[in-house]
Amino acid sequence: MTEELAADVRDALAVDAEEFEAQARTDAEVVKSELREGTFDNHQSIVGLEYEFYAVADGRWSASDDDADTYGLMRVPRRLLELIGFEKELGLHNAEMTTSPQPLNPAGLRAQESEVRARLAAALDCTGAEGIRLVSDGLWTIPPAGETAREYLTGSVEAEGVRIATNMSGAVRYHTMANGPNAAEEMTIDAPNVSLSADTVMPESLITSIQPHFQVAHAADLPTLFTYALRIAGPLLALGVNSPFFPPDLYDDVGAQKILSEGYAENRIVVFESVLNTDDVKKVRFPDDLETVEQAVDRVAADDTMVPMPVEEGNRFDDEFATLRRKHGTYWRWVRPVFDGASRSSANARIEFRPLAAQPTVRDSVAFQATFAGLMESLPRRRHPATDQSWSTARQNFYAAMRDGLDSRQRWIRNDGAETMDKAEIYEDIFAHAVDGLTAAGCTEEEAEKYVSPLRARVEHETTPADWKVARVREYLADGDSFADAVTGMQRDYIRKQRETLLDGSFADWL
Repeated sequence: MTEELAADVRDALAVDAEEFEAQARTDAEVVKSELREGTFDNHQSIVGLEYEFYAVADGRWSASDDDADTYGLMRVPRRLLELIGFEKELGLHNAEMTTSPQPLNPAGLRAQESEVRARLAAALDCTGAEGIRLVSDGLWTIPPAGETAREYLTGSVEAEGVRIATNMSGAVRYHTMANGPNAAEEMTIDAPNVSLSADTVMPESLITSIQPHFQVAHAADLPTLFTYALRIAGPLLALGVNSPFFPPDLYDDVGAQKILSEGYAENRIVVFESVLNTDDVKKVRFPDDLETVEQAVDRVAADDTMVPMPVEEGNRFDDEFATLRRKHGTYWRWVRPVFDGASRSSANARIEFRPLAAQPTVRDSVAFQATFAGLMESLPRRRHPATDQSWSTARQNFYAAMRDGLDSRQRWIRNDGAETMDKAEIYEDIFAHAVDGLTAAGCTEEEAEKYVSPLRARVEHETTPADWKVARVREYLADGDSFADAVTGMQRDYIRKQRETLLDGSFADWL
């Protein structure tokens, strides 16, 4: 198996880089031509969701809930992943669900939530029979039984000159990233008081996310919607922070109080950026504003290629620009445009909103999906002045949210054009426009408010999932626990709470 994978990696590395880049530029012209012909236009907005999980031991065969291996990370057998209909992700412990795109209307939103619940409930039944539980979270902290997190994340072997991560899925592109000519010598996490370097991209498998998709009705409107998405990125990230801790064995020996005082609310952001960026190439970043839809295509074509992967021929419509699509797979931006479609009639231009960690419950994840969709529907239609905010301020908001969550003193342009840093004013304006967008899409006021209410509760209680986690760790420390035990205790509490609320409750029930 390892030798076969190494051979596939060598085949990928043999792709001629200049030919790959030339074909990507040619493909970009194909996409721009189709844009001019209106191929990517649709008669309505459409929503979708990518939802990532990690697997843990569910403790059913443990003597007690406090056994060392309870809720420790687990590798998901590939046959089980196929059985539950989830997709593989970077690590062997990961599983990903992608919903079927639905129109932005009441039936479409209900279908999204129902699909997530139904598929996840079925998956939990299947994995439970194997002693495995899928967890919706931003960053795992309890390593597999008998291993440290450092061992799990840095384990690798060399096969015929190719470096293979031992706990990474068999997807060739993941392994090729660490073996290409542009790969860094070491993939390092750059977070306060954390030390981890690896010779593969495996440290990125610490993190899991939700990614709401919004398919625009008219492709020419994508730059405007994209600009709005960048302006709301900071405020929505501040609400969704959910990864304040790493596995304890990754921390330097500096003491719990220093870790708590200097730690970030959303370490998922810094993990993705520091592992995959180099001094010369910043693949993962907060993107610039767009002026035209053609510029979005050109940016993908001009992006630094991590590895020029082979491209298979096919009969889909978007196989006409397959190399550009392949290149887009490593076009990592926190908000990114996408152009694809299996057929000409299903061709679409959409925005992927990527800053958000996986949330404590399905309802919270759907709340972000619906809120984002409502804002994309309302802000342009109402000509909200949020776009008057400078790009540099939007970027500052984003990284401030990463560091401090709801305490990050976000800046926002109110509906009357005045800037405010008042938390209540910011979120009242944002939620009002989310509700407006959802009602414009056909929801009743009551339905729209129900989608937004889990996020309102976070503002009212001034508590995010990251805040909840930090508070639990502080409580354990106050009771005399070590920092490592406090983090482990918090993580077990998180999963226990989630067992009760994942499918039918919300994070507000935890408060």
